[in-house]
Amino acid sequence: MFRIGQGFDLHRLVEGRKLILGGVEIPYSKGLDGHSDADVLIHAIIDSLIGALALGDIGKIFPDTDAKFKDADSKLLLKSVYNLVKDKGYKINNLDTTIIIQKPKLRDHIDIMRSVIANILELSIDDVSIKAKTSENVGIVGRGEAAIAEAIVLLIK
Repeated sequence: MFRIGQGFDLHRLVEGRKLILGGVEIPYSKGLDGHSDADVLIHAIIDSLIGALALGDIGKIFPDTDAKFKDADSKLLLKSVYNLVKDKGYKINNLDTTIIIQKPKLRDHIDIMRSVIANILELSIDDVSIKAKTSENVGIVGRGEAAIAEAIVLLIK
């Protein structure tokens, strides 16, 4: 049996926060704003896994009204959701993701992010795709106000 899940997340870029993407701290003058560490990429992956299991979304499992998730490490949240996947009898076949951010350039960080995520999800790095795009200076991403991530996952029972 196969299940597919799609995830999406968006966070504002603000001064005074670290930029964490795919579990990796990226040197930049701004970071993503959110209740947890605001790792937009891992949040989209979490949403794709939760969606594939038809369990709602990230806010249902990790509500931003719960103080225990304040400044939470999204890698730990991802591991928790991955344990749900395994408890339901599934494994991940592959994961495809896209980060949309105007700056900074992410090319030099992609393989590190892939490795971090593959390790958490017990996958080969070849089963984790991360693409980085800009929005060609259009909209909130293009103005450097936000970052977006999308993820699609295929689960196998």
